[in-house]
Amino acid sequence: MSSIRDESAVAREQRVPEPTGTHRPERAEELPISPRVLTTARAVAGATALAAALVGLLVLAGWVIDVDALKNLLPSAGGAMKAMAAVATLALGLSLYGVARRPARPGMLAAARAAAVLATVIGVLTLAEYATGASLGLDELLFTDDTADVATGTPGRMAPNTAAALVLAGVAALWSSTPRLPAWTSQLMGLAVLTLGMLRMYGGAYGVPELERFGAYTGMAMHTALALVLMGISVFLNRPDEGLTSLLTNAGATGALGRRLFAAALVVPPLLGWVVLAGMNAGLFSPPLGMALLVSAHVGAFTVMIFGALIMGRRVEVSHARLEWQVRQNELLQAFMDHTPAVVFIKDLEGRFLAVNTKFEQNLGLARDQVLGRRYEDVMPPELARQARAADLDMLEQGRPVQREEVLAVPDGPREFLSSLFPLNDASGTPYALCGVVTDITERVAAQREVERSRQRFLALLESAPDAILITDGDGTVVMANAQVERLFGRSPEDLLGTRAVDLAPAPWRRRHRALLTAYLRSRDPRPTVVDRDLYGTRGDGSPFPVEVSVSSLQAERETLVFLTVRDITERRRAEAERAERYEQQRRIAYTLQHSLMGEPPRLPYLPTAYRYLASVQDPGVGGDWFDVIPLDRHRTGVIIGDVMGRGLEAAAVMGQLRAASHALARTGAAPSRLMAALDTFVDDLADQLVTCLYLVLDQDAGEVTVCSAGHLPVIVLPPDGPARLLRAPVGVPLGVNAPSGGGVPFEEVTGPLPPGSVLALYTDGLVERPGTDIEARIGLLADTLNSAPRPAPTDPKTLDGVAELLLRTLIEDPAAYDDDVTLLLISVPAPPGTPGGG
Repeated sequence: MSSIRDESAVAREQRVPEPTGTHRPERAEELPISPRVLTTARAVAGATALAAALVGLLVLAGWVIDVDALKNLLPSAGGAMKAMAAVATLALGLSLYGVARRPARPGMLAAARAAAVLATVIGVLTLAEYATGASLGLDELLFTDDTADVATGTPGRMAPNTAAALVLAGVAALWSSTPRLPAWTSQLMGLAVLTLGMLRMYGGAYGVPELERFGAYTGMAMHTALALVLMGISVFLNRPDEGLTSLLTNAGATGALGRRLFAAALVVPPLLGWVVLAGMNAGLFSPPLGMALLVSAHVGAFTVMIFGALIMGRRVEVSHARLEWQVRQNELLQAFMDHTPAVVFIKDLEGRFLAVNTKFEQNLGLARDQVLGRRYEDVMPPELARQARAADLDMLEQGRPVQREEVLAVPDGPREFLSSLFPLNDASGTPYALCGVVTDITERVAAQREVERSRQRFLALLESAPDAILITDGDGTVVMANAQVERLFGRSPEDLLGTRAVDLAPAPWRRRHRALLTAYLRSRDPRPTVVDRDLYGTRGDGSPFPVEVSVSSLQAERETLVFLTVRDITERRRAEAERAERYEQQRRIAYTLQHSLMGEPPRLPYLPTAYRYLASVQDPGVGGDWFDVIPLDRHRTGVIIGDVMGRGLEAAAVMGQLRAASHALARTGAAPSRLMAALDTFVDDLADQLVTCLYLVLDQDAGEVTVCSAGHLPVIVLPPDGPARLLRAPVGVPLGVNAPSGGGVPFEEVTGPLPPGSVLALYTDGLVERPGTDIEARIGLLADTLNSAPRPAPTDPKTLDGVAELLLRTLIEDPAAYDDDVTLLLISVPAPPGTPGGG
């Protein structure tokens, strides 16, 4: 059963984990890479980097101690390595060695990058000198060049191809040390550095000076070329499991074939070329014949390599064809296991894991390649491994599938599992492996326990309720009841099970109760409802008693449950009757008090009026609104309206005092502003009182009106020949706001014309205030309604009374449920007698 592991699992098994914090880019098609090959490649990368650094170090030492043998390590193969080239080579060698180390420490990585930058800068500056023809002082910065010969152009300056190779190697070292950058970029630069070094070697081997130097410029030393080849190899192998290098290092057939072809390409062509060149130099054959032999040798070598590749490919195809069907079967089985929500595993009879699914990996926190081929004790805690092995042996002993619930200690803590173990038998019926399916049922068991706890809590809550509770099905049949039903109805809960809830009502009321319950259940969205009107229950002795029933429903699975909470309200009904009787008595007293305090305004023949007063339903007919019409002298009349903040007897008492005070002050002929200031002083003497008030004086002879307002709403004027408008007047602060000692905001009065035939509307805030509405819009509605009403004749109080009724009906939709005092006063202002238009 080990064939269950697919190729990706084998690949994971063969990979070596990267150091923590490093980036792992995509490998070439995710090819498997042998750990041994990776280790070898990294070792070669480090060794070649150290070798290149050693070359630079020896040459630099020669410059320091002035030893020509060290400056020119290969005297017969060209000139000496320049001092700056030796510095750059040493820096690059150390840099590449630091990059090749695994794991790379931050300090070492920073030093390696700094060394690579140094070498890159040296190469770039040298190329700049060649490009511009200027000397930047870099060539003999460290030492004076005393090795100038035929291979040297400018003293101390390295060859241009050497400088270019150092720049490429420095950039490649920087890119190779940056995991975020793709590996193939630095590997291509490494191959370019290797090529530049190999060109110099080919030039020396074949006696071609054009490959050693370019024109009159400095030529590359042979040991410089050797160092470049070493650095190119180090760069190419620095990240062996990524990019182009992974194509050669992978453990598959492509890697093996690539390594053979790459080695042949590096060795065969140069070797054949050298042999042919040696034959021509020895006079064994002419150059044309040598060229033909070279071509023929290459054709033969490539033919051998091609047939070798074909043979290897054929073997791969045959092996693939043999395993393809089995792999498909294994993939289907593994896919089935991986998509199973339970833990699934297959083991041999000795307890070694042959296959596991994804859920197994997640539960143990281990990758599949850390589990396959190992025993329980290798991948599990000792106690858990012991329990699992005991369960396996027990199942094998019984020889049949076994299922059990058990608590296992997993890395996340103890969990409850449902384990199913069964043997896998061969054709003879002998078990050769065993399979396990383990389902985590911790949440399910916890849910079952919670359901049971909830049931117990519900029963305890049901029994602890002070009221009788009946639970019925959708037909009204009792399925559960608490102990309180026996106290209320004289019947035990057990006796009520299976009976209809409406049977607990007296016979004359059962039909109505049944209709109410049926209507509730048939409603589209039944909501909890409390019914306490005309509902009755029957006691144990058969006597009826009034009850309050709270009804709610619950959709439980496929049935509807109805909860009926029944409460005896006999005492409440008795108390309500007594309270209603007392309330009615208090209302009559309060109504009488209110009208006695408010009084009846005088009916003036020259000034028709109509008024409405509506008391709040929250108090027994007592409020703080008042108005008064006060005759002053010939055709001059004072009109006052006010509102004491608050309700009840206290507000009514203050209202009565203010009405009497304002009437007395007005009769003295006090100007409106002085009257308002006197009332403000009066209110200051009352504790915590706030009053809005408006006082105006109508002068019918002069056809004008004088107004003073203390925080009250504006008067609406309906002229005889125009639309209704607000009577503009300064609005002062309410009474009781100014400091008792004086110095507060003064009250201002204003006098304006008032054409004969006008109608004035005075009102309190109860008429126009509504929660959630704009009071300005409500005042506008009042003005529009007054404007659209039939215009009363100046001396027609009957029509004026109809207008008052229209205004009240328009702005107060439901007077029976209104929660504020409302006062409305309409005044018709005819021309005084004896004047045109007057009576």
